[in-house]
Amino acid sequence: MSEPTFPTPSDLPAHLRQHRLVVLLVDDQPIIGEAVRRALASESDIEFHYCAQALDAVAAAEALQPNVIMQDLVMPGVDGMTLLHHYRIHPKLKNVPVIVLSSKEDALVKSQAFSTGATDYLVKLPDSIELIARVRHHARAYLNQIQRDEAYRVLSEHQKRLLELNETLRRLSDVDGLTGLNNRRYLDSYLENEWRRAVRQGDDFSVLMLDVDNFKRYNDYYGHLAGDEVLKDVATVMRQHALRPADLTARYGGEEFTVVLPATSAEGALRIAERICDGVRELALPHRAAPQETVTISVGAATASPALGDSHASLLRAADMALYEAKRGGKDRAVYRAYLRGEE
Repeated sequence: MSEPTFPTPSDLPAHLRQHRLVVLLVDDQPIIGEAVRRALASESDIEFHYCAQALDAVAAAEALQPNVIMQDLVMPGVDGMTLLHHYRIHPKLKNVPVIVLSSKEDALVKSQAFSTGATDYLVKLPDSIELIARVRHHARAYLNQIQRDEAYRVLSEHQKRLLELNETLRRLSDVDGLTGLNNRRYLDSYLENEWRRAVRQGDDFSVLMLDVDNFKRYNDYYGHLAGDEVLKDVATVMRQHALRPADLTARYGGEEFTVVLPATSAEGALRIAERICDGVRELALPHRAAPQETVTISVGAATASPALGDSHASLLRAADMALYEAKRGGKDRAVYRAYLRGEE
């Protein structure tokens, strides 16, 4: 019997291949090949291929991607057990069912075959009805496993994508849509968590309250769209000077902003506040409705060494009072106010 060439999976249309069972027989005896071919010939959905050379078996199987491999155990060139091992370590063939064909019923050989990776063991040649039944059983089980694996893969990808989308939505829900800073909701949560950490670790804890000077006049003179651009510019300057991973910049509301500075001393907080003031001043944004004729900000800074029972709300109030002092003192400046425990 002449050996056929081995087609690749693309040689059959996908809609036909999905309904066909591909069987590869590896046996050095053509008479066995012919017998198996005839046994399967009546089954229109079974596509049979024969390989007489054990040395070519792995390449043939890789090209065909069979649903079932049947092979002899005793062949010249490569021992049948060794060939089984090659299938099981091959990334594309490791799960393909392998039916071992042996010339005798031997418990030791059968045990070795199964331990090496065989799926089934038949003494050749079995009755055609039994052969077809076993081929169908193993092929269907293999195809079902492929379908389950693919469904699981797709499901895992969808779940991963859903988690990514949920995380994106969560981040967006924490961000102010105009400035890109964190919003008030996230600020409150972050303050609570970092305040507790400062209590546990005994660190200083600082906050800044910022306000754009004469902002209502700016909006009245230039329009609200221009005012929005000013808020974005101020937010950019804030980010440039609150650089540590734990530092948080947030829009408190309207033209008012907050900077949270965990583990930061009073001196450090005032230094950052002054740098932000300088940074906004250096933008030289025109503001003809203001005495300075440029956009400026005022900043209030406060620092606490929180203890159990203290509240970050008192620290915010201290920073807000410092901001008020900066406004009353002429604006375009940073003012520090000491935090007094229990101060309302």
